[in-house]
Amino acid sequence: MSLSRDVLAADGFDTLIQQMLPPGYMQFLTPEEREASLQAALASAPSGDVWLFGYGSLMWNPAIRHRGHEVGMVRGWHRQFCLWTPIGRGTPERPGLVLGLEAGGSCRGLSFRIDRTEAEEELRLVWRREMLSGAYHPRWVTVETASGSHRALTFVINRANPRYTGRLPESETVAALCTAAGHLGSSREYLLMALAALESLGIRDRRMRRLAELVAANPDV
Repeated sequence: MSLSRDVLAADGFDTLIQQMLPPGYMQFLTPEEREASLQAALASAPSGDVWLFGYGSLMWNPAIRHRGHEVGMVRGWHRQFCLWTPIGRGTPERPGLVLGLEAGGSCRGLSFRIDRTEAEEELRLVWRREMLSGAYHPRWVTVETASGSHRALTFVINRANPRYTGRLPESETVAALCTAAGHLGSSREYLLMALAALESLGIRDRRMRRLAELVAANPDV
C-alpha cells in the first residue's frame, strides 16, 4: 500500500483503512465531519492561491497537484514524533510513530502552492490522508520564505486525541522507531525519509539527525 493520489482518491479508501484495525480500536471522523472541517478551513483562507505547509511525509510525497513549492519556516511550532500509528508505520500490537507539530520553537519545511481553482479538490485528498481520525487540527500559520511570507494550512497535533504520545522519553521514541512497521513501511524508514527530505532542501534539524544516529546505533532494539 502507498499513499498515492490514486489510492487517496479511490472509493472505499476510508472503509479500507478502518478494516485494517480491530473493530472499535480507533475512533474515525465521519465523512461529514471531515468535510465540515475542510470547508471551515477553506472559509478562512486568504485570497489567491492556497498554500499547504508540510513538515513530514508531505515533503517527499505530497500526492497533490501544485504550482510549485518553497522552503519556509513556521514560528511557534516544532516538529516532533508525537503520534502513535497502528496502521501506516506500525500495528496495534506495536504502534509506530509519526510526526506532528507541537507548540513552541520553530519548524522549517516545504510550503506547496495550490491553484485556487483546484484547492478544494486537492485539499480534500489531504483531509482523507491527515484527518481520518482527528489526530491533527488544521491551522493557518505564517510561513517565512526567501521570497516573503504567506499564510499556509498545516496540521498541528491534537493533544486530546488518544494517539497523542505526550512527552515520550527519548529511549521509548528510539525503540518505537527501531521496531515498528506497518502497511506503509517501517517507522525507521519514515524517520530516514524525513531526514533525507530535509537535508535535500538544505534544512538542518539536529533533533532528527540525533534520532537517526541513535536508531543506526541500535539496529536490534
